[in-house]
Amino acid sequence: MTPTAPRPFGRTLCAMITPFTATGALDLGAARAHAAHLVAEGCDGLVLSGTTGESPTTSDAEKAELLRAVRAEVGDGVPLLSGVGSADTAHAVRLAREAEEAGADGLLVVSPYYSRPQQTAVEAYFLRIAEATAIPLMLYDIPGRTGTRIEPETLLRLADHPRIVAVKDCAYDLLGSTKVLARTSLAYYSGCEELNLPLYAVGGAGYVSTVANVTPRRMRAPLDAFDAGRTDEAARLNGLTVRLTELMMAGGLPGAVTVKALLDAGPVREPLQPAGREAVDGLRAAYEELLAS
Repeated sequence: MTPTAPRPFGRTLCAMITPFTATGALDLGAARAHAAHLVAEGCDGLVLSGTTGESPTTSDAEKAELLRAVRAEVGDGVPLLSGVGSADTAHAVRLAREAEEAGADGLLVVSPYYSRPQQTAVEAYFLRIAEATAIPLMLYDIPGRTGTRIEPETLLRLADHPRIVAVKDCAYDLLGSTKVLARTSLAYYSGCEELNLPLYAVGGAGYVSTVANVTPRRMRAPLDAFDAGRTDEAARLNGLTVRLTELMMAGGLPGAVTVKALLDAGPVREPLQPAGREAVDGLRAAYEELLAS
């Protein structure tokens, strides 16, 4: 029972953290090691410089440097996407061109945030970025963070552009997502772990997961079971990840903080702060429980 959904960047993608040294500098050695581990443990592709990668606090030069280092580590066979969204269209275009030059296979482009532009402006923003490079785009729909939805009707129009090929879906609107899936060839990737399996079951391409930094094989197991036609097993395996997902993604701390707490992967950059001892203990308990299940 293999889904026929397009998968331009693979099926199981990790929204990778950006490791820093104890003094807060970019730790390229740790980034390369983590990327290699994720690929070895079942991630088809990696998304760099997203929010989980602390993109608001990394410089444009650091983003390009990180991408080049990870590309050198994993080779050309692993799709790499780079986050290039901005509240400033001109800045997003510059980031897109720099990511293409540094070796990105695709661009993760979040809708313009805070200013809450109207839909015609949102559409124009994505089209400007799509025209700026020769590599494909994954549009990132996360209105809870940006303040602006990419409305289904806007997505239906944007799908006509040959380089707009995918959506990272954090809109929590399964009806709207299904509508776009039914009428376009856009590849839908869940950006909310609790919706990985439901979205996949209605034709989604896979996921872009923060939790996969910590437990990549456990995150992909439900999709593997679903592809094999074992839908009851897929649901069971999906249920096993709920507690860890809830603590990591809905416990009041950003994903970058919870991942780094579990992996002991160096500091976060301010304004983020490290997880407290009580939070770390809870995360570790949930993680160990998942591994034992």
